[in-house]
Amino acid sequence: MFAPDELTDDGFLGGRLRVLQPRKGYRAATDPVFLAAAVAAQPGQAVLELGCGAGVASLCLAARVPGLVQAGLELQPAYADLARRNAARNGLPLEVLEGDLAVMPAPLRARCFDHVIANPPFYPAGGGTAAADAGRETAQREATPLADWVEAGLRRLHPGGWLTIIQEAHRLPDLLVALSARAGSITALPLMARAGRPVGRVIVQARKGGRGRFTLAAPLLLHEGAAHDGDRDSHSDMAAAILRKGAALDIRAGGGALPRTG
Repeated sequence: MFAPDELTDDGFLGGRLRVLQPRKGYRAATDPVFLAAAVAAQPGQAVLELGCGAGVASLCLAARVPGLVQAGLELQPAYADLARRNAARNGLPLEVLEGDLAVMPAPLRARCFDHVIANPPFYPAGGGTAAADAGRETAQREATPLADWVEAGLRRLHPGGWLTIIQEAHRLPDLLVALSARAGSITALPLMARAGRPVGRVIVQARKGGRGRFTLAAPLLLHEGAAHDGDRDSHSDMAAAILRKGAALDIRAGGGALPRTG
């Protein structure tokens, strides 16, 4: 487990959440906040996060939607411990189980959920430079294929339940192929750092057993201006509402939607 001097105490949602994170390990930034914003969960529903890390996405969702039944699965025990501590210190419900999604723990195999969310590793197995910190490397380097993340998520959903994943944009074809056999009503929301820039991230949401057609939503612009122009906050209004106030994101409307706080 992490020693106290190995941790930082970080604010999310404008300081509404206080989250312990390792100084040198995997550190959540904005991706889990946008992931949580895209989940249209309702009070009383059950939500599972695969690879919950320190719990940021689940806790952002819990802060916006009261009364959820939330569970998280985390491979690394030290991060699972942080997620439990972060839930307790913020007074939010989150049951954290340790285990590998490729060999789903028995308590989760016996349950189904209304929503499953995930922020799978971005970097492919092999190649590249490994992170100096083993925990960071495990969180960011793909060991379990992306298709297996999709399959694990779909298996844990009730019929008609929703799977929401954030991933690098170039993996969109892989996600669509993995989803095609058992899910539909798929929406892909591009996240564009600045106007005119290539899309870096994409949020993909699909319904188990859904039959609706594929929707490519209008991009969500994260920053105003063509380039960073000094030490100031350049987030777009919608991005700022999500990151600072925990606003919800209508994924189908994408960048054309107005942010909402509930």
